[in-house]
Amino acid sequence: MPKSYLSDADKAGMSENCAILAESLAAGKAGDEEAAWQWLALAELPAHSLMSAKKLNGADWVRAKGLRTETAEKVYGKDWLDRDH
Repeated sequence: MPKSYLSDADKAGMSENCAILAESLAAGKAGDEEAAWQWLALAELPAHSLMSAKKLNGADWVRAKGLRTETAEKVYGKDWLDRDH
């Protein structure tokens, strides 16, 4: 697991995915870009957000960041990263 910047109390009442995103934001605010990306790679991101990331940065960028792509695969198909949209 990446370095944590939030206490259990900070994360109390959050869903697991929300806590992961909060950790990513907290790491970024602390200047720990590596941990911020590591936390973000653990999050379940919406399909449309992943598609936007692909359009803005390219499929290789999405892969290099290690982002989870299951949500986009469900919406756009397993080969969505390899296709032009």
